[in-house]
Amino acid sequence: MDARTETQHIPLCVDLDGTLLAADTLWEGVAIILLRNPLMVFAMVYWAAAGKARLKYEVAARSGREAADWPYRDAVLARVKRERESGRKVILVTGAAESVALGVAAHTGVFSSVLHSSKAINLTSRRKREKLIEEFGEGGFDYMGNSRDDVPVFDAARKAIVVAPDAAAEKWRRAHDAERLDIGKAAPFAALKSIRVHQWAKNVLIGVPMILNHDILHMDAVVSVILAFFAFSFLASAVYVINDLSDLTNDRRHPKKRNRPLASGQMSVPMGLMLALCLLLASLSLTAVLPYDFALVLGFYALATTAYTFVLKRKLLVDVFTLAGLYTVRIIAGAAATGTELSFWLLSFSIFFFLSLALVKRYVELDEYDGRDGNQVPGRGYLAVDFEMVGQAGVSSAFASALVLALYIHSKEMQEMYTLDWALWPLCPLVLYMLLRIWMLARRGMLHEDPVVFIMRDWRSLVTMAIGASLVLAGALGTP
Repeated sequence: MDARTETQHIPLCVDLDGTLLAADTLWEGVAIILLRNPLMVFAMVYWAAAGKARLKYEVAARSGREAADWPYRDAVLARVKRERESGRKVILVTGAAESVALGVAAHTGVFSSVLHSSKAINLTSRRKREKLIEEFGEGGFDYMGNSRDDVPVFDAARKAIVVAPDAAAEKWRRAHDAERLDIGKAAPFAALKSIRVHQWAKNVLIGVPMILNHDILHMDAVVSVILAFFAFSFLASAVYVINDLSDLTNDRRHPKKRNRPLASGQMSVPMGLMLALCLLLASLSLTAVLPYDFALVLGFYALATTAYTFVLKRKLLVDVFTLAGLYTVRIIAGAAATGTELSFWLLSFSIFFFLSLALVKRYVELDEYDGRDGNQVPGRGYLAVDFEMVGQAGVSSAFASALVLALYIHSKEMQEMYTLDWALWPLCPLVLYMLLRIWMLARRGMLHEDPVVFIMRDWRSLVTMAIGASLVLAGALGTP
């Protein structure tokens, strides 16, 4: 019997979590259940006390995950399909719960049979090794795995194929010169990508009250704004991570969001939870040295973003009003951090301005959605047919913001603050130019990111804002 014929008679056993899937089904299920209902933590402690097998069984029964929801490793799936097509017996051998294992096997359609954990037995590590030796004899199978728990199984296999190994599995692979399946390059800086540092650009709004109050040369105010900026940014990043955890299913069905670190499996659920906790603690540490009023505003922001993450983002129009309000809250936070009095006009302008930007964000999502008119956009309260209505509302909000700005410039309050108040009138067409240009780019399918972040990166928008800042400075310093 030649080597190839012998291999065809040796079954290939394939691990699930971290090997066929770029995720851990238990951890992901735990995260989904707790984000849905934090009080379930007490039930989980009870299940865990009865054994990990019981925990897996109960979590799988309640998580609501479908086999199509998991992030499969294309290279592993392709290898398994080739082996099966060559006539080889391929077995899914996993510590995951029965419902998860059977669902994956049915969805992929490439496995000859399945071995899985039961409600009483956790089929991992040495238990998995013993089960495979019992079924096929020591050295009577090849095994594909990825983690420390797989090392005892590697030792009993005829051949080991290592996939995306952790430290222990990689150490074993090198010592035994085992095959490592190439799954492509891992995305570098997955944690940095997950916290979306580029989104911090939104938080420069915290400095707006200080600038409009002409306090930019007061060092105490500048330091307070910087601390508030990072406190807000760390909290916002923690919310982004939690949002990604709560929205894994919808993200994996989205053509672009599926590449996010948590959705794609580049970052594990435990790492994501730890990252969110560290960011939250960093935000609280900075908040402790800022005024009490700022802490109240930040607390409100945390509650509002949490409500948005779990409920409000799925509600028709409520989501965009919430987003506009959250942008405005940043301005309120800046005033609270520096003790600056807020203007009614500034708040009114910001609501309309950011409502237009929030609507353009939804407009782009609807434009990218390829569903039929009657279909609801996944994770949102909109239908594809709402596309034009959202656009009309957004452009109307842009004009409303310019109107409020015009009334603000003509107000007695502005005339008292600015020597040459007439120099501020060009701000109205500048605001309209910036907003309408964004809407035109969105209509052309040329806007592919958060509109606020786009403004901070787009040179034309930056030039427009620089001209506006120059006009404000001229109005404040000029001579009548």
